[in-house]
Amino acid sequence: MFRAAVTVALTLLGSAALANDGFGGLSATGLTFARTDAVAMESEDLFISLDRIRVAYTFRNLTDADVTGEVIFPLPPISLQALMSSDFNLPEDRDNLVGFTVTVAGQPVTPQIDRIAVIEPAWVEGRPAAEQYDTPGTDVTAALARHGIPLTLDTAALSERLLSLPPETQAELKSEGLADFYEGDPAQGFPPEAWPLWSVVIRYHWTQTFPAGEGLDIEHEYENRPPGGIFGWQHPPVEEWEKDYQTRYCIDDGTSRAIAKRLAATDGYGTAYALAYVLRTANSWAGPIGDFRLTLDKGAVQNVISLCIDGVEKTGATTFEVRKTDYSPDRDLDILIVTPPPQ
Repeated sequence: MFRAAVTVALTLLGSAALANDGFGGLSATGLTFARTDAVAMESEDLFISLDRIRVAYTFRNLTDADVTGEVIFPLPPISLQALMSSDFNLPEDRDNLVGFTVTVAGQPVTPQIDRIAVIEPAWVEGRPAAEQYDTPGTDVTAALARHGIPLTLDTAALSERLLSLPPETQAELKSEGLADFYEGDPAQGFPPEAWPLWSVVIRYHWTQTFPAGEGLDIEHEYENRPPGGIFGWQHPPVEEWEKDYQTRYCIDDGTSRAIAKRLAATDGYGTAYALAYVLRTANSWAGPIGDFRLTLDKGAVQNVISLCIDGVEKTGATTFEVRKTDYSPDRDLDILIVTPPPQ
């Protein structure tokens, strides 16, 4: 029962998670552009590890006229309620939260960074990561600005700010569905509480011109901050959640045996990281990806990696590669990396 409980907790890490069993994190994605038939993605070279993501693209303008538009790198909504109640694989709040950097034709570009507050739709188990980008929620940025509330991820400072507001302002926030307030019972050791109900979306973007008939190289890199937590496994898997994992991460018999073997010394328990990468943003560009290369680094020889994509070849002690031509992704990447505890 404990094994099932803690591993089921891992499946919830995209939103809330149990602080003792897991930590939340972010799914990752590539660059987005308004749907266009004018600019094609000639190549994408994608590198994913536990702590870094790097992507090098070559785009080509297929027309005889310059194409200018906004290139966007979005992060999924970050729930402040989850930050207050769970551990999260995030740094302290900073303007460039994931250390995003970008170069265009080899020259560094400084992107604009926007913060938007949203009320997310009701949580649904198994919600695809792509939906976090497609439908992040109802924009309430202006409402918070009207009340002078900053879009910070520092929940301690934010809670203090909310509790300092006049009662009439707190009542407005509650009636607008933006926050909840609890009087508490100081005499019994229960102080007043303020709970923000919005999530923060961070978007990096810049205006880009794709020269007529030419190719253009764009590279970007950022910190990978996936969710994870305590993970248990047995072979052969018999529990329903184990079978769900087999399907979600394409865990075949050999991989199942490898996970069980790696965790045997610690009674079948270790840590798992659930990496998600939204590949289908590539479909906003014209046509398929001409040349696609995915490099995966599982981080350590003893770690076990599993995902659903064909053509995986081992290229090093910890690295794997997938190559595809004229590739139109029909699903996003869900990657499981299982790590045994340190000896």
